[in-house]
Amino acid sequence: MNQLQRASIPQSATDLLQKARALDALFRGQSALNESQGRLTADTFSALRESGLLGFLVPECFGGAEASTTEALEIIEAVSYSDGSTGWVLMATQVCTCLAAACLPAAAAQEIFENATPVIAGQGAPNGRAVIAESKDGGKGFRLSGNWSYGSGILHSDYIHSGAIVMENGAPRMRADGSGPEIRTCIVPTSKATMEGNWEVMGLRATGSVNYSIADAFVPADFTHAPEAVQRNRGGNVYAIGIIGMTTLGHTGFIIGIGRRVLDELAIIIGDKPPGRGGSLAPLSATQGYHEGFGHAEARYRSSRAFVFDVWGDLQRCLDRGDAPSTRQITLIRLALNHATSEIAEVSTWAYKMAGGAALRESALQRCFRDVYAGTQHFLVSPAVLQECGRELAGLAKGMAWTLLGLRK
Repeated sequence: MNQLQRASIPQSATDLLQKARALDALFRGQSALNESQGRLTADTFSALRESGLLGFLVPECFGGAEASTTEALEIIEAVSYSDGSTGWVLMATQVCTCLAAACLPAAAAQEIFENATPVIAGQGAPNGRAVIAESKDGGKGFRLSGNWSYGSGILHSDYIHSGAIVMENGAPRMRADGSGPEIRTCIVPTSKATMEGNWEVMGLRATGSVNYSIADAFVPADFTHAPEAVQRNRGGNVYAIGIIGMTTLGHTGFIIGIGRRVLDELAIIIGDKPPGRGGSLAPLSATQGYHEGFGHAEARYRSSRAFVFDVWGDLQRCLDRGDAPSTRQITLIRLALNHATSEIAEVSTWAYKMAGGAALRESALQRCFRDVYAGTQHFLVSPAVLQECGRELAGLAKGMAWTLLGLRK
């Protein structure tokens, strides 16, 4: 567990963006060591904590910056540009941390956040069983057990956020509207979990996103919240986007940050390449095909990023008015993430091929390529989500609303 602390003076999102950019050299310099350890180095994590970046989405009442959605995108983008794994850990832990801070009942939120800014990570999929129970002193709660995969950033956490189906009298308790089993997100100290240590992966190697299990841990009712919570107990309207919006926000900042780095690294590699064997071949930097390809790749990247900030800007204006986001606005932010991920993955493939042997060997470009493709495997950018976006945009989902996995009545 990390030593909890809070930045002595709350900082604005603008201040934190400047700090994120100022830490570029440190984050770059730690990248290879991060990967070799399978988690962020102590220097990397200390920089995140001491700078205040681990609180950029935390409500102001708990010392955070409570960044707007567009401000948050820029912060995640900046850190992911420097190092993909660092950006991923930052965005994944901020999603879990900020929702706990905004949505937990007062007693639990005060206990967790009053004197420190913790790191909360985990897996929200309802792979656990939350059996209704009482503590020894009669407090209401749940006995939590289960196994979860892909606990994004969990090796860096103080608390774990885990999804579970509520069990009553040996069977799932149904939601009041009859739409399915009741699900709760349970917040427990990381010490109550067993880490599986199985993070042998192609990309995002330093995120420490291992599988984990919890066996019969008592969770007070106040330390749980609804998984798709948009009903906040504190903080501003940014938390009205809930887990769906926050996860989409985090993954979007990651992909546009690392996508920019891919093209910048390629430009450095090709600019430094000497002519071919015996000078008989022109350097790639002198060929029209490379020039055309780079222009096309740059256009694909920039148009994807512009789409991202267009739809998030519209959503942020909605939040600034105090309104809840519409189904169409959620569709468009999810579509922008899916589109940016697809475009940047293809741009990364082209960049990898253009770099030749330099990309085959250990390098920043190779690491970015692997991290991009690791990101493409997340369910948020799956064909199923793209299909649901198309269904809603085609007018075939009247009266439906978004869940993490798709649209439903």
